[in-house]
Amino acid sequence: MDNIGKLEKVDIRKVWPAETDFTKWLEQNPDLLGETLGLSVQSLTREQGAGDFFVDLVGEEESGGKLIVENQFGKSDHDHLGKVLTYLAAFEASVAVWIVETPRPEHVRAFAWLNDASSASFFLAQVQAVRIGDSPPAPLLTLIVGPGEARTRVSDIKKEMAESDRLRLQFWSELISKLKQRGDTLHAHLSPQASNWISAGAGISGLSFNYFLKDYGARVELYIDRYDTEEENRKLFDLLEREKASIEEKFQGTLQWQALEGKRAKRICWTTQSGGLKTPEKWPSLQDELIDAMQRLVSALKPHISKLKEA
Repeated sequence: MDNIGKLEKVDIRKVWPAETDFTKWLEQNPDLLGETLGLSVQSLTREQGAGDFFVDLVGEEESGGKLIVENQFGKSDHDHLGKVLTYLAAFEASVAVWIVETPRPEHVRAFAWLNDASSASFFLAQVQAVRIGDSPPAPLLTLIVGPGEARTRVSDIKKEMAESDRLRLQFWSELISKLKQRGDTLHAHLSPQASNWISAGAGISGLSFNYFLKDYGARVELYIDRYDTEEENRKLFDLLEREKASIEEKFQGTLQWQALEGKRAKRICWTTQSGGLKTPEKWPSLQDELIDAMQRLVSALKPHISKLKEA
């Protein structure tokens, strides 16, 4: 085991006397940068102008997006951080790379925050030079901060959530428009929203008639959440359930009587699997089906809800 060498650090200025020398070397070795970042860097070009400033390197990643590189010997500073952001905007780049000899903790945190807050990808890498024994010095690039798979997944999730919000807004807009055309007085006054449901009061505080939309299903319901305790809400539910036969006869169908054991609120609902948020092609018929079911549900329950006021 005596022939195992010891890795030693070398002052990077003994390898590249100035930042410009390192920039020239990196321009000729885009593969090393790509391996460090986990990207396919197609090309790098030096000293591209951005107003009164010049970015060290501009490149292109495999997807076709622009990539800017700012190099800095010594400790990272606010001036170079500002340059990175300026160049990113000036070149409309999708990837920003800051290669620094000694990254400060505050700049590591700043790049981590930028990855969470921005659609661009920010990479902070450390440059060092090393050698073993009398071997020639070798460059060592270490990724300190990058978007990573977790961040990419978070970004994908945010996009999915934004698209779901848009779809829900569209669904409720269409449904409310149909309600207005039909002269509905219960839900037609509502504004479309991005939530899973829209709700209107049932005549007693804490009781509401709701439309609820799932990815591949939907329901209309009477939601009972009048009191702070499950026991008190269960009493109201039980009073209505005693009239189950007459209510379902008036509704002209079977309802689901959900006591939701262990939960404060209770629910009486009708559900359908004939469409949902993720099946826009079925929305027209689904909306008609829900509106019809809600009208029947309100008609069946209203007289019994009025009696609850006296209970």
